[in-house]
Amino acid sequence: MSKTGRRLRAFLDAAPSAVLVEVTEAKGSTPREKGAWMLVSPERIFGTIGGGQLEFMAIDAARAMLAGSISPLEGEMPARRAEGVTSGRGAQEALNPDATTPPGGFAATLPSRGRETLTLDIPLGPEIGQCCGGRVEIAVRAVDEVIAAELIAAAEASDAALSHVYVFGGGHVGHALASAFALLPLNVVIVETRADALDGMPVGIDTRLTPVPEEMVREAPSGAAFVVLTHDHALDFLIVAEALKRDDAAYVGMIGSKTKKATFRSWFLKTAGGSEQVFARLVCPIGGDAVRDKRPAVIAALAAAEIMTALAGATKG
Repeated sequence: MSKTGRRLRAFLDAAPSAVLVEVTEAKGSTPREKGAWMLVSPERIFGTIGGGQLEFMAIDAARAMLAGSISPLEGEMPARRAEGVTSGRGAQEALNPDATTPPGGFAATLPSRGRETLTLDIPLGPEIGQCCGGRVEIAVRAVDEVIAAELIAAAEASDAALSHVYVFGGGHVGHALASAFALLPLNVVIVETRADALDGMPVGIDTRLTPVPEEMVREAPSGAAFVVLTHDHALDFLIVAEALKRDDAAYVGMIGSKTKKATFRSWFLKTAGGSEQVFARLVCPIGGDAVRDKRPAVIAALAAAEIMTALAGATKG
């Protein structure tokens, strides 16, 4: 994927004035958990706290702060979502600092954590057109150099901790998988023996050109997923056999039919020194067989979901 740290740096470089909107408390059913955050500039938004009316209200408050129409230094500042406003853009009356009781809205008060933060206490009920039923507290504060540095450091640490997926083969399905994975929070590497097969990969997807792709299996970190779909069945077999040696792999998959799987099994048991127990860890075909559609984009969508599920299970374990 396009790494969060890299995108965050680009956003902050393009938005010298921005506000951090952070969920500091989440009670009951809420769109996002405590700690979720987003950045708001006069023109752009980075991240999300869950969408819907909650997010629109937070965006209004953030942009009002940027415009100077709300100051966290003014003490209690009741505010409400203007009736009929359904977007965070152009909502001139979305915040009503003159109201003493915010009908169907939220209260904005100074928090104990500092005089430079505006706190929004928002019930997620019919009053704001959101039926989650919980309650969210949001902190809104201007981004300074310290906050920016903390956000970037946290984002880069999060990027480094992402699960790794190695895709062996840059053919039609390999390209489709790269496009599917580019949208997900993963460290993805496409491994190929052919230089031209790596052309046109999505932004944020790493590529490796090597005559010995199985070496990438040995170098992969613990908990990685391996999906094998090269142009050569013999090469597929070598890579899969190497991946199955990794008992710390979260997923080992190979594209192919029942016949290919049976052929690999025979070779793996008789020639590669494998066992039935180890062979049983192989996923083939990838993406399951519930949907009989062999178009690359469909295979990629099904396989991406399958791999994400395996990675999530490995993380919990």
